[in-house]
Amino acid sequence: MKELRKVTRLMFMEKKDILISIVAGFIAGIAAVGLFSASGYLISKAALAPPLYALIVLTSTVKLLGFVRAIARYAERYFSHRATFTILSNLRVDFFQRLEPLAPGIFQKYRSGDLLSRIVGDVESLQNYFLRVFYPPIVLVMVFIATILFTAYFSVYIALVLLAGLILTLFVIPAVFTIRQEKINQDVRAERGGLSTEVTELLYGLRDLKVNQKLEKKEHELQQSSLSYIKEQENEGINRIYNQSVNTFVSLLVSWVVLGLGAYLVTEEQLNGIFLAMLVMISLTVFEDSGPMAVFPIHLQDSRRAANRLYSVVGEAREDIEAPSLELSANEPPGIRMNQVSFKFPGEWRKSVDEVTLTLEPGSKTAIVGPSGSGKSTILQLLLKMATPHQGEIQLDGMYIDQIRQESIWHNARVVLQENHLFYGTIRDNLRLAGDDLSDDQLEQALEKVKLSHFSLDAHVFEKGENLSGGEKQRLAIARSMLKGGHFWLLDEPTSSVDALTEKHIHEKIFEQAGQDTIVLVSHRLAGLEKMDQIIVMESGKVIESGTFDELMTRQGYFYQMKEIEKDLL
Repeated sequence: MKELRKVTRLMFMEKKDILISIVAGFIAGIAAVGLFSASGYLISKAALAPPLYALIVLTSTVKLLGFVRAIARYAERYFSHRATFTILSNLRVDFFQRLEPLAPGIFQKYRSGDLLSRIVGDVESLQNYFLRVFYPPIVLVMVFIATILFTAYFSVYIALVLLAGLILTLFVIPAVFTIRQEKINQDVRAERGGLSTEVTELLYGLRDLKVNQKLEKKEHELQQSSLSYIKEQENEGINRIYNQSVNTFVSLLVSWVVLGLGAYLVTEEQLNGIFLAMLVMISLTVFEDSGPMAVFPIHLQDSRRAANRLYSVVGEAREDIEAPSLELSANEPPGIRMNQVSFKFPGEWRKSVDEVTLTLEPGSKTAIVGPSGSGKSTILQLLLKMATPHQGEIQLDGMYIDQIRQESIWHNARVVLQENHLFYGTIRDNLRLAGDDLSDDQLEQALEKVKLSHFSLDAHVFEKGENLSGGEKQRLAIARSMLKGGHFWLLDEPTSSVDALTEKHIHEKIFEQAGQDTIVLVSHRLAGLEKMDQIIVMESGKVIESGTFDELMTRQGYFYQMKEIEKDLL
């Protein structure tokens, strides 16, 4: 329920539309009751041959109530749906603001298909929270109370029958079906998440599945996931129809009781017979608004489950922690201090970074080398504040990193990661991610620096750069980082898919442009590291050596052995 309280808080940002929706819904409901009660009274009165003016007044009243009901119902629909769309917008913005600081580490915990299902499907499910859960009971209770008070003027007994019907249709039956809903444990949202995950993996891995002849197996898993999802939807539909049937049966039963009791009261001369048709029409009409309560339990459970699934993704984002406010200098390269820093990915048994201590001076050029899985890339994630150390302290520019705004670090960093996303569009679109005001001449110069001058800026790029080679993707990412401002370069295997000559050329261009900037380069390759001010060697999450190229070669330690092996291979 804590997550639903968050949704409710966002919902109340639209107080005006919510209030108008409730008032208009009440007017529409009470006008409908008045319309049919006046119609019943008109039928009975007309049978007694009253004066013409009396029939004219009653007929005019019926028409007026019809107009009022139609206008109020339109206003209710308009303002309630406008409020719903705005609430969904507020919900998406709030969720994204909570999600953004957790990215990209969020993919360590959730699969992309499941995450997409939550962001799209569960947010859409919450549109029913206001329309089907929050305000219908409020309107229904208001209409019922007004109707019962009106009916009590003619007969207290019939008013009590309507009150009993109110309690049954508004509270008892929905409560019973809420328990039933919990017992059958419908989990449509979870099944949809599973289906979305299977579809996503099938589409992204189609080529590999074909090559390894596992496509048929994956299709079978997708079909099973689809059948499970359909089965859950069928159960939900059956439960909804059963609930509606029970609620309708009780409503009609109450109307029969009103008719029988009213007839008895007329024979006992405790009720004027002219009002009997009016009271029956009231009972038939007032319970029309109890229809939404039939599906109330399903929508309540659905909204609760959607809110839980949605906010469980961003549950790590605490609201009581003061937001970081410090900014990195945009004009000076930062220095870096790491003191006894340790980090472990969720669910992992070993530490990716284990008590690392290092110092990088402003404007220095540092390489971090070591075998795969030694924690090199994790260091960059910690410096980008994409992950938070479990132990130790990190300082940038003399400021503790947890006090620096994440966006400030990103704004000042030129980053090339192992996997760089290329968007569907053109080369120009992808390069202008570094700045909207970049001219075509600047873009072409950047392409020339990475030996991609043969690329046209209007050349098409498929989703995730599927029509480009691995080396071309890396060089485009490097060109993008060269176009971006900032004095802090974080390069993670930027040329791992590039040939040696091109790699040497790109390194020269990076060092030429970087000048006095701070560079942190993660690399498996040891060629070209002679220019680095410092080389840090890591293994199993620990720093085992550090120094200049000449110092490490003189020691003939781990780095020396790696260099000798590389020479033999080449």
